[in-house]
Amino acid sequence: MKGFYSVLGIVYMVTTSFYVSPKSENVKNENTNTKKIETAVEIKSKKSTNEMSSSEELYNSILFESDHKLNFDVFSKAILGFSNLKKAGKLDENAHLLTICDFSISSNTKRLWVIDMNEKKVLFNSLVAHGKNTGEEFATNFSNTESSLQSSMGFYITESTYNGDNGYSLKLLGMDKGFNDAAYKRAVVMHGADYVSEEFAAAHKRIGRSWGCPAIPRALTEPIINTIKGKNVLFIYYPDQNYLSSSEWLKEA
Repeated sequence: MKGFYSVLGIVYMVTTSFYVSPKSENVKNENTNTKKIETAVEIKSKKSTNEMSSSEELYNSILFESDHKLNFDVFSKAILGFSNLKKAGKLDENAHLLTICDFSISSNTKRLWVIDMNEKKVLFNSLVAHGKNTGEEFATNFSNTESSLQSSMGFYITESTYNGDNGYSLKLLGMDKGFNDAAYKRAVVMHGADYVSEEFAAAHKRIGRSWGCPAIPRALTEPIINTIKGKNVLFIYYPDQNYLSSSEWLKEA
């Protein structure tokens, strides 16, 4: 009988040695899930860091004029949008030109840059006007509404050229829904204007204003338009948090 109980004891020890309590299993699962989350966050963090490093490296390799240097944060957002537009097939694979208008700064400064990312250099740095109802010297109000006479922030794809009431002009296709996608219908285009000049600014304390178009100096109209026409990116930046958090082109993959 004693031997029988000994055998039962051994059998019990063997069978229970394989038992895992639900609590232990839950802890194991929680640890596994935590590790998965930590890994995903780490991968995303590394990706963001790599993208930042890439943008920063390109930015530092471009020779900006010391008194007209593009803000890095604006540049990095423009690069992100450019990359996402290319991934979405909105640009040709060999597209390498990026035009940026920083409407957060005075209209009396050269706040438009045309950058060749292959050559890593600024092709043009120019004055550019905002809309009449967008503000005086500084831009403050933006709209996507027809007849608002306001500028529209966001990403554009440049299209074809034509000669209109403002002379040689470039059609723009707004890519941000709700922010600038009515630009084509509103006839918001890039064109030259006599009021976009340092002389005008000296006389009026600011350059002139358009009806919503990013107007540029007459002397630079053909050179700039002929450089950026035909499916290139134009980014009109303004630090509007609603736009910055909503634009599909500013989402990190």
